[in-house]
Amino acid sequence: MSGKRVGGKVYVVGDNIDTDQIIPGQYLSLIPTIREEYIRLGGYALCGLPVDQYPKRLVEPGRAPSEYSVLIAGRNFGCGSSREHAPIALGAAGIRVVIAESFARIFFRNCLATGELYPIESAYRLYDAFETGDCVEVDLQSWGLGAADSSCIYPLKPLGEAEKIVSAGGLFAYARKTGLVRGGNASS
Repeated sequence: MSGKRVGGKVYVVGDNIDTDQIIPGQYLSLIPTIREEYIRLGGYALCGLPVDQYPKRLVEPGRAPSEYSVLIAGRNFGCGSSREHAPIALGAAGIRVVIAESFARIFFRNCLATGELYPIESAYRLYDAFETGDCVEVDLQSWGLGAADSSCIYPLKPLGEAEKIVSAGGLFAYARKTGLVRGGNASS
């Protein structure tokens, strides 16, 4: 990822969105390092959400990537099993930033490890302040979220040193960039 600002439409979800809702188990056989399967994985992001609560889908069937670049969530986003496919699916769908009141630790760590998206916490219940389809801008230097049609800026919790890991493209890319490891790929 590059750039210090991410703008676009938001997709809004509530509390306790688990990894089965982010990417159901039936899609875990897709291998994200194979380009075609990475793209397919993005097409299934958040397809496990209940349709009665989320009639507007993150990715409409056959319309990948998503029109949304920012995901706003409530508490405990990414709870459940420890599947690294969850942040990868969201990233493959076009999400660049997830802002939540809190994250499950394993989801947060998988965001850093994969470098797919920025997991940013907010002290505010932003999912009460925004609706799916609103346009926003996330400033990754001043750590603020602003609605495109207002002057209201919500402060976000800075990622600190973790921001460098995501910006580098994940843990292994960061380790290679900083000289902690040389060459190879993620499995070496």
